[in-house]
Amino acid sequence: MNAQTEQVDDLRLVALPTAVNVADLFVRFSLGEWRLRAMQDEAAQTVRRLVGAAVDVADRRAPGFLLVRLRLTGACLVVEVEGNRVALPPELAGSRAGLVDLTAGGHLAWCELALPSGMSASAVPLPRREPRRSPAAEALGDEPDVDPEVIQRILYGLGGGAHRPD
Repeated sequence: MNAQTEQVDDLRLVALPTAVNVADLFVRFSLGEWRLRAMQDEAAQTVRRLVGAAVDVADRRAPGFLLVRLRLTGACLVVEVEGNRVALPPELAGSRAGLVDLTAGGHLAWCELALPSGMSASAVPLPRREPRRSPAAEALGDEPDVDPEVIQRILYGLGGGAHRPD
């Protein structure tokens, strides 16, 4: 695995069967934000396998947490699942994948997927979001101007004013 990470996104989940679908949605959303839609199906299938394997070995009575992480590095997208109990699914055994014991405890299952031809991680643009107001704020319209004299009277009435306004 290459140590130079250009972009990263992660999500913490409970190791329950619902984590598989949530991880799939997370991967599709993140790759859409990174403008890597061509990789969505392959990466979603990979994360479903990694998270599914972790859920299969989890303690059903006391499931732990899983950290699903996507890293763009070099010419690869690295899909990682970290937790106390994770496993490498047999479907990924022949690919660039592995299982690592972490020094702080727990394990990390990972799989590298090649970026589209001719693309490197440094060429993937950062997500851009336009500043916008929430739908609730839009419904209220513009905020009215505040009259300083009214505020001063309110403060005086609450006992916070130093002198009484005229």
